[in-house]
Amino acid sequence: MDDFIRVTGARLHNLQNVSLSLPKNKLVVLTGLSGSGKSTLAFDTLHREGQRQYLESLGMVTGFVSKPAVDSITGLSPSISVDQHHTNRSPRSTVGTVTEVFTYLRLLWSRIGVRPCPGCGKDIPPSHAAGAEADEDAEPGQRPCPHCGTPVPELVMGSFSFNKPAGACPACTGLGEVIRPDVRRLVDDDKSVAQGAVNGWNAKFTDWSLPVLRAAAGHYGFTFDTDAPLGELDDRQRDLLLHGVESPEFRRHFPDTDPPATVAAGRFEGVATALLRRYNDRADDPEYRERAERQGLVKQPCGECDGTRLGAAARAVTVHGLTVVEATRLPLTDLAGWLGGLRERSGGDDWPLVEPVVADLEERVRRLLDVGVGYLTLGQATPSLSAGETQRLRLAALLGSGLTGVLYVLDEPTIGLHPSDTARLVDVLCRLRDLGNTVLVIEHDLDVLKAADHVVDVGPGAGRDGGRIVAEGTPKEVAGTAGSPTGAYLSGRAAQPVSRGRGDGPAALVIRGARAHNLKNLTVRVPLGRLVTVTGPSGSGKSTLLLDILDRAARRHFNGAGEQPGEHDGIDGWEHLGKIVTVDQEPVSRMPRSNAATYGEVFTPIREVFAARSKGALTAGHFSFNTAGGRCERCEGAGVLSVHMHFLPAVEVRCPSCRGRRFRPEVLGVRYEGYDIAQVLAATVDEALEVFREVPAIAARLRRMADVGLGYLPLGQPAPTLSGGEAQRLKLAKELGRRAAGRTLYVLDEPTTGLHAADTARLLGVLQRLVDAGHSVITIEHNVDVMRASDWLIDLGPVGGSGGGRVVAEGTPGEVAAARASGTGGFLAR
Repeated sequence: MDDFIRVTGARLHNLQNVSLSLPKNKLVVLTGLSGSGKSTLAFDTLHREGQRQYLESLGMVTGFVSKPAVDSITGLSPSISVDQHHTNRSPRSTVGTVTEVFTYLRLLWSRIGVRPCPGCGKDIPPSHAAGAEADEDAEPGQRPCPHCGTPVPELVMGSFSFNKPAGACPACTGLGEVIRPDVRRLVDDDKSVAQGAVNGWNAKFTDWSLPVLRAAAGHYGFTFDTDAPLGELDDRQRDLLLHGVESPEFRRHFPDTDPPATVAAGRFEGVATALLRRYNDRADDPEYRERAERQGLVKQPCGECDGTRLGAAARAVTVHGLTVVEATRLPLTDLAGWLGGLRERSGGDDWPLVEPVVADLEERVRRLLDVGVGYLTLGQATPSLSAGETQRLRLAALLGSGLTGVLYVLDEPTIGLHPSDTARLVDVLCRLRDLGNTVLVIEHDLDVLKAADHVVDVGPGAGRDGGRIVAEGTPKEVAGTAGSPTGAYLSGRAAQPVSRGRGDGPAALVIRGARAHNLKNLTVRVPLGRLVTVTGPSGSGKSTLLLDILDRAARRHFNGAGEQPGEHDGIDGWEHLGKIVTVDQEPVSRMPRSNAATYGEVFTPIREVFAARSKGALTAGHFSFNTAGGRCERCEGAGVLSVHMHFLPAVEVRCPSCRGRRFRPEVLGVRYEGYDIAQVLAATVDEALEVFREVPAIAARLRRMADVGLGYLPLGQPAPTLSGGEAQRLKLAKELGRRAAGRTLYVLDEPTTGLHAADTARLLGVLQRLVDAGHSVITIEHNVDVMRASDWLIDLGPVGGSGGGRVVAEGTPGEVAAARASGTGGFLAR
């Protein structure tokens, strides 16, 4: 039997007729500069072909899974991929639900939970009724209280589910939060309705609404002056405008009067009511819901359940004094300890009933601890997780599958991991390998590279300069290869970044009494005019300090809303800054029609250049795939058609009319420097920079994108397919092009995500130039190279979760490296 996966003649995207042999049942790491072709080789070639061959072997039609551009691949196994993209953004999804740990907790509480009787207040012991939890959708039966006889519902698993009517809080239907209108953002009290006081109403809709408002007021016997400023309206008029004639807010004024029968007669819905209705009707459209929230809707914790999602009955049930809500708020490390003591605390008939449940629970929680997410809680919503956290949750599930003979393809599983957590992750990857699987990892972390059985360095550059195998073999063999960029860092030949030695500065922001989440009443001094890095183990409080406290407070300050500390005592030093720019890893857009060129504001000047080349025959609008005129109308400029596959997911196929090129022939006939508009969208940033080097409006934007390490990115790459790191660097490039208003504070959330060490050095150059220009840069980072290059480090810890939230060390990189209490310092010193 051949012990290798053999690839011959891979030519997809920028792969240049690549042939290689990958050892089976080994830990194989693909590395190289960003855009060198690693993902194309791992996901688009090996993973896709593995899926196609497996489906074909089952006798399934595989015409909807296209064969990658490769001569042959032999020795391939069925493949499972774990990438960086969020797969579940439902607000009803939590860490507990996606890992199924919460399912087992609900089973535990339904079997041995104790609750107070609503009649006499005494504790009702568990019933131990056989099969009580079997059917979650069944209505729970009744049983009498053993003390007073009051009938109470039986406890079933559905009693503790916020996704079931039996367990969900009735006020928020299990979401834990409610949507409320923010009147200050919905309307402008200084204007009248006729003058456009309602945010979101255009002139046409305003003109249509005026007579309806006047008719509604007349129906109830008062007047509504549509020319009067909203600040002068009385309660009746204001409630009519905001909430409409059918709302409780307005009907309290006229409880005995029926609403008008028609819109013409005055059946006005209300500004806030209409916005809430549309928001709820478009639950599957995140882009619309985001716009509605910007327009004037705000999310608030549910006042009925205090954000716990569960009804009062479920919240009252305890197992050895702990409610299920309290259990979901424990960090997984603490939950593991509580589960470990259950045997000693359980007695009588309880333990035999729950022993198998607890055994499964302990195993699932242990796997989560093994992948380094012990600081998470079961109640944390999955949309709030980082890409790395989501990936590690999936990795924990794979550990429990027991599959062998599988090809696992993982995309940078160390994202968001502190160096101290990387060793544990490497152990997990090795365990998957030792089960008899091939583990193929795209990675830049040197510790993972050194632990690999086989390393493949793809490069030497990005885009058209990549796509070749520069070096392969053991880590030692790659380190000794002269032409390998990765080998230079593995061997230590490449120069390591060093701090410029600026240290502390005369001006600083001082965050006083930070106590949100796990922060322990911190007072932290952040020097300004410096490159500052906040580091520490995953879950130690870095994001809470910078994103939840500093960023929110800064936005309130610079928007003139004043301080609203709540979770901190205050922040001093705003007088040294003109504005704040926070660049996180949230997607730049979830619309597939948005891409790197449109978000980077470079596509508009490109279209103008092509319009000029047409000598008046075509306008810039003809070169847009989002508007009718020049686009292919068969696919409406998408380049692909969605084919419904009945019981299978819909499949996108290339448009037969434009052959995936998006535009009509006459538009594609216009060329600039030999490129048509479709070829420009297919070009990388570096390639486009060469094409448009003589057009300043285009070249300047492209150069900023290249400077932050996005030179390999195709201009037309859809925004939803960008990784978190790519999205963040695209935002940074856009911000760098804006005129700075005084001294700016840049807050960056792990900007090196997805970057090779050589690309990190380039990004550091951009950040250093910002500091040289008098601005301040604060990063959340685990990358040791960024730590070394920083002027000041703030190390939080000493661990994640409830054991973190303290300043372990602060100072220059040299001072932190010498701090014995700092786990980060040990890696800096090494």
